[in-house]
Amino acid sequence: MTTPLTLTDTVPEAARDAILAGIRAHNDILLGPTDRRDLFIPISTDEGTIDGGLVGYTGRGWLYVEMLSVPERLRGKGLAGRLLALAEEEAKDRGCVGAYIDTINPVARRAYERAGYTVFGRIENFSRGEDICWLIKRFPPGVGSGQQDRI
Repeated sequence: MTTPLTLTDTVPEAARDAILAGIRAHNDILLGPTDRRDLFIPISTDEGTIDGGLVGYTGRGWLYVEMLSVPERLRGKGLAGRLLALAEEEAKDRGCVGAYIDTINPVARRAYERAGYTVFGRIENFSRGEDICWLIKRFPPGVGSGQQDRI
């Protein structure tokens, strides 16, 4: 019996949730239950509107930085490094051994490299001549209150 397949350019939220639930269930069998916890460091305007910050999560011993944005009004002041440092300290306290992030922005990549991240993967000329890069940073063993020997 062949399963019929259809293609569409919209994804119903319920379908996305069902597929994600299947992936998570499979990963729980393969890797054990996850200890995933979200992490959010907002940057707000004087009026209280969020216009930047860091969004990520920790899980299975790693910090993943999903999004990091410094508003134009605050760029060039080391804020990206401060956001990363704060997220990393929390990740260490949660028992993480390292962090990873991806970017297509060469300016952001240099900021991550200044913060101690190194490129471990790349697709050259991904878009408009820019590479997409994946960067990693391993934390020194034994740091953070929740650090465990997971390496």
